[in-house]
Amino acid sequence: MVYAFIDAANLFYGGEKSLGWKIDYKKLLLYLKNKFSVSRAYYYAGVDVGSYKGKDKGINLDGLLDFFQRKLRRERLKEAERLEIEKYIQRIKFYKKLDSFGFKLRLKPTKIFRNGKSTVKKANCDVDLTFDLMRYMSQYSEIVMLSGDGDFSPVLEYLKNKLKKVHILARSERTAKEIRQLAGSRFMDFTYIRKYTEFKPK
Repeated sequence: MVYAFIDAANLFYGGEKSLGWKIDYKKLLLYLKNKFSVSRAYYYAGVDVGSYKGKDKGINLDGLLDFFQRKLRRERLKEAERLEIEKYIQRIKFYKKLDSFGFKLRLKPTKIFRNGKSTVKKANCDVDLTFDLMRYMSQYSEIVMLSGDGDFSPVLEYLKNKLKKVHILARSERTAKEIRQLAGSRFMDFTYIRKYTEFKPK
């Protein structure tokens, strides 16, 4: 069996401005299935949860969506707060769509880190992804890793030593040297599959 592991933060950092084109995730999943015979595709990303009380019991997208929608209806919000919540709602709807396509979602609440005057939101999913690589190792013979993060090189090298085929599908400019060397001929630049995965409005 072949599993795909998608590190959304590494692969799609900066969104459409960084990538230069919009991804059709339904097409992406179909491509992974057709090209690599992927049977499961795990998607790792962060999600803003605000003061949602159910966050410690795992991410319930329906509950989280309802929480933010009620917040919009019932609370008197400043324009900036309203725009931020609307952005959260759109992201939740996006994840629900991914779920409907067949992606296996691995979502973590974002955390806010303050560095002087600036604030940064992060949801480091590297540990979760690494854990799943090891947890499911007996179930797959090949993986497609959609990430160029050099932090994954030790576990990917371990998998190769265990005779697992490791394909890397990532953006060249965001791929660590050690990852490219490890993948060898099984490295593919994500931009090469644009014609198969680009979103085109109807």
